[in-house]
Amino acid sequence: MNALNDLASIFPADRLKTDAESLQYYGKDWTTYFDVKASAIVFPLSTEEVQKLVRWARANKFALVPSGGRTGLSGAAVATQGEVVVSFEKMNRILEYDPIDSTVRLEPGVIVEELQQYAAEKGRYYPVDFAARGSAHIGGTIATNAGGIKVVRYGVTREWVTSLKVVTGTGEILELNQSLVKNNTGFDLRHLFIGSEGTLGFIVEATMKLAPPPPELRVLLLALPDLDAVMKVFAEFRNSCVLSAFEMFSDKALAKVMQGTGLPAPLPTASPYYVVCEVEAPTEDAETRALGAFEKCMEEGWVVDGALASSAEQAKTFWRYREDISESLAKYSPYKNDIAVRISKVPAFLSALEGLLGKSYPTWEVIWFGHIGDGNLHVNILRPAGMSKEEFVKECRKVDALVFESIQQAHGSISAEHGVGLTKKPFLQYTRAPGEIALMRGMKQSFDPDRIMNPGKIFD
Repeated sequence: MNALNDLASIFPADRLKTDAESLQYYGKDWTTYFDVKASAIVFPLSTEEVQKLVRWARANKFALVPSGGRTGLSGAAVATQGEVVVSFEKMNRILEYDPIDSTVRLEPGVIVEELQQYAAEKGRYYPVDFAARGSAHIGGTIATNAGGIKVVRYGVTREWVTSLKVVTGTGEILELNQSLVKNNTGFDLRHLFIGSEGTLGFIVEATMKLAPPPPELRVLLLALPDLDAVMKVFAEFRNSCVLSAFEMFSDKALAKVMQGTGLPAPLPTASPYYVVCEVEAPTEDAETRALGAFEKCMEEGWVVDGALASSAEQAKTFWRYREDISESLAKYSPYKNDIAVRISKVPAFLSALEGLLGKSYPTWEVIWFGHIGDGNLHVNILRPAGMSKEEFVKECRKVDALVFESIQQAHGSISAEHGVGLTKKPFLQYTRAPGEIALMRGMKQSFDPDRIMNPGKIFD
């Protein structure tokens, strides 16, 4: 406790919290199956304060857990062992815009949607996008290499990070890459910190590349008769148009959204599978090609019904059927899996997965949706009424091993975009070879020899 008292020499009372409400609020992320046991919450304002904090933690052998918008689903930002939680919500300044380089230098607490709006004001575009854009922090998206709904067109966060400033577990400040386009001078350590979940050090500043604004976008909502049609529709639109998103969800997911939001059925024809497809349409010819792809899919029977949004408001509604799924499921305390296989293997893998889950949970509700354009699937198992949290997780974990075995056979990933954290740590070997895990542990030792930076996560 004396060590915690020493934190007052770094942080004033309004930026050092130890009350139960703050510990509970800041000590967790969107996962719901871990007991929070944080010792304190601190709110740094500068790189220098973060450096002082890390040096304090080293001297006192106190573990630190980084905290951003806490929208992650892997338990990477959960404090379970009395750690000090480091909230970056007050390091939220946009520091500099460079119109020549088309980059923005900013602090980690900037919210993704704020960066998107700032880019738009400058006539530019930040394309990494997902439903939690209004609360997720840029630092957290870098630490987890976030993906989202535009990956098929723009890639994941990694593609947009030109420079990082970090404080390592030794308290050293590193400037990584300096936003150089070409820098062939050995290892690019910037990429080690992208996706590292705060286990090597804390991101205290980032420079993000911006894109030209997209041309006019057209959004279609399509009803599909079966899984076999999914990749046929994807291939037809990809070959005919410039796709910016291709998202699929089941009728069960749609029902939960309609129930939770009051939205009407999107199409007259009910179907087991739906796709929200977004294409670039800068010219009349491009829109004609999109409509041609739609008509071809209807003629082939790959699509049984569909609509092209006729206004921005309708396009927004079409997207709600996909983006409101997670919020509509929240009250069921779902057990989530975020997995990925190669795009070409999605249909076969989904069919096998549906069979496996149906056999394992014959009376449970299993709802899934996915970024089909990049091979990423989200599986949500809803907790049955009356079942305790502990028993539910125990039962789900039994089947996790079977699911991950099938992913291993497909050479896929047990975590596509939410990271490993605590939830996937026991299963890392299904995606990473023993030699890879050993090398990652060696990197951890180099950057964080005292194991104070988010210990217990990923492989630790």
